[in-house]
Amino acid sequence: MTNPATSSSPLSTWALEREVVLARVINAPASAVYGAWTNADLLSQWFGPNGYDTTVHEMNVAVGAIMRFDMTYTDGTVYDNRFHYVEIVPNKKIVVEHGSDVDNDPGRFLVTLTFDEQSDGKTVMTLRQLHPTVEQRNTVVGFGAVELGMQTLQKLARTVEPK
Repeated sequence: MTNPATSSSPLSTWALEREVVLARVINAPASAVYGAWTNADLLSQWFGPNGYDTTVHEMNVAVGAIMRFDMTYTDGTVYDNRFHYVEIVPNKKIVVEHGSDVDNDPGRFLVTLTFDEQSDGKTVMTLRQLHPTVEQRNTVVGFGAVELGMQTLQKLARTVEPK
C-alpha cells in the first residue's frame, strides 16, 4: 500500500468537507493514552462503540505494518477491520489507513490520532478521519460516526484514567 501523504490518492490532500474530527480530554498522561492504542490486550478492552467487542488478530505497530481486528456487535454481526500504519511518533501521533480487512479497500480512510499532554498531566486525544469522498464522509456521519466515536473515546478514557 502506498503512503497516502506522498501519492496521488485523495487521502494525500486534506479537505475539510471530507473530514470528521473527534476530541476528548482524558485524565491520564499521553504515554498511557498512546499505550492503549498500541497494546493489543488493552485495545481489545475498549475499542469500539457501546455494544461492540473487539478481537485483535494481528498487531505490529510499525510504519508499513498492519493491525487486523474484528468488531463484533451484540447481535453477532462481525465487522473485519485493518489498520495500515503510515506514521508513528511515540506518545505523540499515530496515522493509519483504516478499512475492512481486504487489500486496497476502496472505502479505506486516513485516521490521524494525536496525543497532546497538558501541563496538568491530562491528554487531549484528537481523532481525525479523512475520507476519500464527501459522499463517504456524509454517509458515516449519517449513520452516527460522531456519536459512536465519542462512545469509543469514552471507553478509552475509562480504561486509562485512574480509578
